[in-house]
Amino acid sequence: MSEPAHESEPVRIPDHDLDDLVATVTRLVAESRKQGETLARLSDDQPSREDGEPGDADRPDATASPPSPADGDPSAPTADEPASVFILALAPKAYATELAALTSWVRDLLMPVYGREITTGRPWCRQWQEHPEAVARLHALWLAWQQLTDVQAGLTGPSTWHRDHLDPALLQLRTPDGPFGACTTSATRPHHRLLAAPEPAGV
Repeated sequence: MSEPAHESEPVRIPDHDLDDLVATVTRLVAESRKQGETLARLSDDQPSREDGEPGDADRPDATASPPSPADGDPSAPTADEPASVFILALAPKAYATELAALTSWVRDLLMPVYGREITTGRPWCRQWQEHPEAVARLHALWLAWQQLTDVQAGLTGPSTWHRDHLDPALLQLRTPDGPFGACTTSATRPHHRLLAAPEPAGV
């Protein structure tokens, strides 16, 4: 009588050298601070009147064109500054640069610490950069990480990031009907397939 088949052992990620992980986190924190400075420069917050209502002098002339950066509007994006920090709003060259930085963060910090085991209930795709939804969600998660792990976020910043950003993002990305639903469900069988969009391209 043949022996019963045993379920395959779960895939275990080897422990990372603590010094290497600390160095990686330190480098990523430094990068996040630089990103935070960029975010601060792009902030378009303007002081408002105390009464909340603009006076006659504050109302723009209906026939006047909006001021250009050359007219001295500090909040208007220049040719060198994007209108949004979100990756899907970036021009192709800026997108490629941002995606490379995001890939480093996902590879060096997110997946080694939070990746967990790949299963049918928790799929993953090594080619996640080709899934637009994954890029969008991971980039939003990274932006939140940069803000909420900064010293200025206070002692509860990391906890807020885990609760409000990390857990919901991973739940959406790694659910069986998420963007990786047709990709890798076993670490021993890598697979990648883009799911069809509900509407054809160009509609």
